[in-house]
Amino acid sequence: MTLTGVTEVMDDNGGMSSLQARLQSDLTAAMKARDETRTASLRMALAALSTEQTSGKAARELTDDDVVTVLTREVKKRREAAEAYDGAGRTEPANRERAEEAVLAEYLPAALSQDELAALVDDAVADAAASGVTGPKAMGAVMKSLQPQVKGRADGAAVAAMVKAALAAG
Repeated sequence: MTLTGVTEVMDDNGGMSSLQARLQSDLTAAMKARDETRTASLRMALAALSTEQTSGKAARELTDDDVVTVLTREVKKRREAAEAYDGAGRTEPANRERAEEAVLAEYLPAALSQDELAALVDDAVADAAASGVTGPKAMGAVMKSLQPQVKGRADGAAVAAMVKAALAAG
């Protein structure tokens, strides 16, 4: 594509990450199939991605990791909204939020099981102890080493709770 004499090279997806391109093509398919829940969920996800691309001082292209981060945030919003609706006794909107959460969760990496998460936490705590940091002071170091491994695959609050328990026990 040529813009005022400058050649811009784009990948096959028009500059989009592969996950973002998949979301866009799935939206088209959902619209053709007249699947209202999937269409609404994907539109909201793509709007959140668009906002993320243009936030900050300059527009930027999102990587698949960035897309996973945004989708994780959107899934969390849906989960929290469903809980709030349940608390208010409004089952219909809560069910709609859960359905949207399920659609978005399809695009996230597989969640870690409790056993897998516990093993990662134990390894990270052992690594921190080997470097001389123990007890509650090690919380930051352990979380920093765990974040890349659990990103998009486990709830941050649950990971923090497991780390805190492991540090208190060990």
